[in-house]
Amino acid sequence: MSYQVDLKTKPIVTGFFDDDSSTISYVVQDPASNACAVIDSVMEFDQAAGRLTFNGANKIISFIGDNSLDLQWIIETHVHADHLSAAPYLQQKLGGKIGIGEHITTVQDTFGKIFNEGTEFERDGSQFDALFTDGDTYQIGEMNCFAIHTPGHTPACMVHVMGDAAFAGDTLFMPDGGSARADFPGGDAGELYDSIQKVLSLPDEMRLFICHDYGPGGRDVAWETTIGEERSKNIHVGAGQTREEFIKFREERDAQLAMPKLIIPSLQVNMRAGDVPTDDDGNMMLKVPVNKL
Repeated sequence: MSYQVDLKTKPIVTGFFDDDSSTISYVVQDPASNACAVIDSVMEFDQAAGRLTFNGANKIISFIGDNSLDLQWIIETHVHADHLSAAPYLQQKLGGKIGIGEHITTVQDTFGKIFNEGTEFERDGSQFDALFTDGDTYQIGEMNCFAIHTPGHTPACMVHVMGDAAFAGDTLFMPDGGSARADFPGGDAGELYDSIQKVLSLPDEMRLFICHDYGPGGRDVAWETTIGEERSKNIHVGAGQTREEFIKFREERDAQLAMPKLIIPSLQVNMRAGDVPTDDDGNMMLKVPVNKL
């Protein structure tokens, strides 16, 4: 598919870093209006205490209010396994539509079975306001945006392009960070390589914003690079790394990685667009499947 890129439109991008999950959330503002989007928001969860807080989301809400912005979209690049989404909280406070890739239905079907959700859990993506397909376009104010389907890390991963800025989710990390794992249910290292090539086909000068950074080598946390830098310097796929080499490396590397500490609550919440499941009495309640993940 050919994507229509607009490098002349330069959105104002502000990042918010969550220390616990090393996640970067973004407020992306249309330069021609006060319209904005939020990408990959975080709701804090103290697993031992069973307590939810919204410190990061409240910073975003304050920023949007202080700058008199109009929140139009709340974008999830994928169903995160390492943090819980604050999308419903942001929507309740500020409005906007919650969007994710259409293959959320695959994720919901897979984890609906793992968490024994039963027939009452809808597996059609209806918890979200919009389901993006590959190449779908949408507006933030006057700014044209589109989504690229980038499976591999998860089936529902999307990279969102807004003017001269692309938001990679977990498809790519900073050049010295490489790429994300591909061993979650529905993940595939070969698909991830192919998806990365789609992203690297964008113009060299396009800004690329990533969802996680862990400061490899002890450097300061960073979250902005360019397509050109990724193509030439990415330690996993840059400088001509072949598909076969990538698959071999990724599968061997993933076999050594522990599961994210918040994977069980994250998947249950995020496949519901950020809503926490409840028991029959309406109390928020999470399940712990045994020997299924």
